[in-house]
Amino acid sequence: MSENTSAPQGAGSPSADDELRPMPHVRQISANDVIDALSAGLADFRRAPIYGLTIGAVFAVGGLFVILSAAALQMSYLSYPAAAGFALIGPFAAVGLYEVSRRIEAGEPLSWSRILGTMWAQKSRELSWMAFVVLFIQIMWMYQVRLLLALFLGFKSFASFGEFLTQVITTPEGLMFLAVGHVVGAILSLILFSLTVISFPLLMEQDRDFITAMITSVRAVVLSPAPMIGWAFAVTALLIVAMIPAFLGLIVILPVLGHTTWHLYRKCVAAPEEQPD
Repeated sequence: MSENTSAPQGAGSPSADDELRPMPHVRQISANDVIDALSAGLADFRRAPIYGLTIGAVFAVGGLFVILSAAALQMSYLSYPAAAGFALIGPFAAVGLYEVSRRIEAGEPLSWSRILGTMWAQKSRELSWMAFVVLFIQIMWMYQVRLLLALFLGFKSFASFGEFLTQVITTPEGLMFLAVGHVVGAILSLILFSLTVISFPLLMEQDRDFITAMITSVRAVVLSPAPMIGWAFAVTALLIVAMIPAFLGLIVILPVLGHTTWHLYRKCVAAPEEQPD
C-alpha cells in the first residue's frame, strides 16, 4: 500500500459506488492464527515500544481519572463497573496502534506526526460513528448496574467502596447482585466485542461505512466462534489483570492487544487486493 493511500485522510460518508462494492471477504481462522497474531503483536510492540507505551500510559491515566471521579462524587460503589465500562473504549485508543502495525507491515516510516494524523483523521470518517455504538452500550452497562443495585440492594447509600464491597460479598443479596451483574455484563461485552473486534481496524484502513464494518466483524466471530470468543476471554482476563495495579498494567497490555488485533484483522479479512471476484 502506497504512502498516498495508506493513511486514511478522506472525510465524509462512503460514495454511492460503495453500495456496489462487495462485502469484505471473511476467512475462517483457527486457534493457531490467534496465537500467531499475538506473536506478531508482541513483535510490533518490541519494534516500536515508544508509541505503545505512550498510548497505554494515556489510557491508564484516563482509567485513574474515572475511578477518582467516582470517589469524588461519592459514588465509589460504581468504581468497579465504571472501570470495566471504561475498558470498552479501548479500541479507540488502539487506532494509533493499528496504524503503527500497518506501517511496520508495509515497511513505511514511523513518526508521531503520521500516527497522530491518522488518529485525528478518524473524526471525520466512518470510524467516528462507532463512538455512538460504544457509547450506547456503555450507557446500557451503567444503567443495568444501577438497576441491579436497586433490585438486589435497594436504594442504599454507601459511605465508601469498602462498605459497598462488604455488603456485596457478605450478604446473599450482594452475591446475587454479583452473579447476575456479571452475566449481564458478559452478554453486553460479547455483543460489543462481536461488533467491534474487526470493524475498528477495517474502518481505519478501508473507506467503508460503519454498518458494513460491524456486519463484517460479526461475520468473523460467527465464522470462527471458538478462536474469536477464546480471544475475547483472553482480552478480558488480560484487561482485568492490567487494571488491578491502579491501571498501570494497561501501559503494556493495551499496546500488545492493539497490535494483536491488527494482525487478527489481517487474518480474518482479506485485503482489498485479495478480495475474490
